[in-house]
Amino acid sequence: MQRRRLVVAAGLWGAVGTAAAQPKGKVYRIGILGSQLTAAEVAGPQTLSPPINALLRGLRELGYVYGEQFVTEARSSEGRLDRLPGLATELVALHVDLIVAAGPTIPALKMATSTIPIVMTGSGDPVGQGFVQSLARPGGNITGLTLQSVDTVGKRLELLGEVVRSAGPIAVLWDRYNLLQWQEAEAAAKVRGWKLLSLEIRDPAQVDAAFAAARDARASALLVFNSALFDRQAGRVAALAAKARLPAIHGLRLYVDAGGLMSYGPDLVENWRRAATFVDKILKGAKPADLPVEQPTKFELVINVKAAQAQGMVMPQSLLLRADEVIQ
Repeated sequence: MQRRRLVVAAGLWGAVGTAAAQPKGKVYRIGILGSQLTAAEVAGPQTLSPPINALLRGLRELGYVYGEQFVTEARSSEGRLDRLPGLATELVALHVDLIVAAGPTIPALKMATSTIPIVMTGSGDPVGQGFVQSLARPGGNITGLTLQSVDTVGKRLELLGEVVRSAGPIAVLWDRYNLLQWQEAEAAAKVRGWKLLSLEIRDPAQVDAAFAAARDARASALLVFNSALFDRQAGRVAALAAKARLPAIHGLRLYVDAGGLMSYGPDLVENWRRAATFVDKILKGAKPADLPVEQPTKFELVINVKAAQAQGMVMPQSLLLRADEVIQ
């Protein structure tokens, strides 16, 4: 309760400070670069993206009014990684005051600008991927939040191991953006004596073939990494896993909401809301180089019992008792 009061107090102070700090008549232009929806779906003060809406809500909580203190210039690649460099260059050419960006878009933005502040809403490993020098001292124009996706690979494998029903390999659905996660999975599996089946895809159209390969290899379970390539197809991935009767674990709960079995990771929507605090500080004059990258304080295990029943599975009671949320 004490922590909640402190958070509320900080929000109120931020709102007062923002109102006092903003030059009269100044309207900030905040770039947003996403990787899933269309540009029309992420534009304006009310979007079809829950994460972006959370960012806008966070800014409202800090005293910013859309159209009066700020507007957004939103772009999205619709799940196509090849479009990101062009969209990043487009935002830079608009001379926005800063850019709030989803994790998969950061490499393109890093190539496009070294001066415009970038607030990342969830990188798997910002140090390992070369986005920042360290979490405590980013050192460049990028800061924000991490999902710690690489650090939690072993935990996700451990949870998946509790529901594996055969001795077959564990299939891993990933793309080149997830290379560090794949390497971590290999290391974790080696320690446990497990075999992995690599299902690396380079195009969303390859998802069906990946599941066919898992079936042919008699895979026992499925580990799915977050990906700009197939997060957009979360419902399809969940349906294919169910059809193949592959127990699957994901790093984002959006897959569970779309019918997947279980997920373990931080709340992505909350990350976007928290990104508003970085936006606020930067607009008041703080440098990204000096703003420590924020790590998740809580990881959630979400289990979809309905999905388990559809696959003819009975989830271990010990696992259900540890879940933060059980979807019936």
